[in-house]
Amino acid sequence: MLQFALRLGECPQQVVTTTPRNVGVLKDILDVDSTVTTHAPTEANAGFLAQGFLSEVRRRYAGTRLGRQELDGVLLDDAEDALWSLAMLEATRVDLGDVHRFDRVVVAVDPPVTGHTRSDECGIVVVGANLQGPPQDWTAYVLADKTVTAASPLAWATRAVDAMRQFGADKIVAEVNQGGDMVEQMIRQIDPLAPYAGVRASRGKAARAEPVAMLYEQGRVRHVRHLEVLEEQMCQMTTRGFEGKGSPDRVDALVWALNEVMIEPAAKYRHPRLRTL
Repeated sequence: MLQFALRLGECPQQVVTTTPRNVGVLKDILDVDSTVTTHAPTEANAGFLAQGFLSEVRRRYAGTRLGRQELDGVLLDDAEDALWSLAMLEATRVDLGDVHRFDRVVVAVDPPVTGHTRSDECGIVVVGANLQGPPQDWTAYVLADKTVTAASPLAWATRAVDAMRQFGADKIVAEVNQGGDMVEQMIRQIDPLAPYAGVRASRGKAARAEPVAMLYEQGRVRHVRHLEVLEEQMCQMTTRGFEGKGSPDRVDALVWALNEVMIEPAAKYRHPRLRTL
């Protein structure tokens, strides 16, 4: 309705300032071609705020949905028919200090085809799992998102091996649909003895992600703090495919990791091998 008040002058304009909330009227304004947007984190106004205030709100809300919205000025949105919602992911939050030892830890890698400034990200996600008791009692923890952008093969391979060493991972799992043997060769250049397994996608991204999303619905996956970018990408993965920009490389790595530590072992648990005598 404000537009009707801008009838005079050579170039009448309106300025809207707000916390970027997921409401229809704000998204309608942002979708207009003539809208120019800018945003800044709370720290941009640090010169006019008490230092104690900044420290306290960061301590309380860093790594949360509210923090991303109120402190970082990011519009958080859930795609229609999304496999994950931000509210669901917020409920999974744990502190890294509360996470104990695991039966298995894996680093999953979704490598890009190329390695220049316009390349897709190289998704690198670390997951640990507790596998005591029957599969329905197993739980997993997403421990880190080590994804790198515009990285050479040597750079992302180094990042993956560093993550393996940092978290004491049992294995590096990497999708090889695009890179083939090159993926393992890059890992071996960094660590010739690194436990490694290549995995090949035979189904679409959404079909691979759905069983993993079910683990979240069952409350069997937890997230440590500071996985905001991964979580935003997860909320753009729908039953139809990825609705966000670019490629969901972080989500792909997450899916491979949880498939390795939870889904594949559970399938073997349910269907043990029989041997004739």
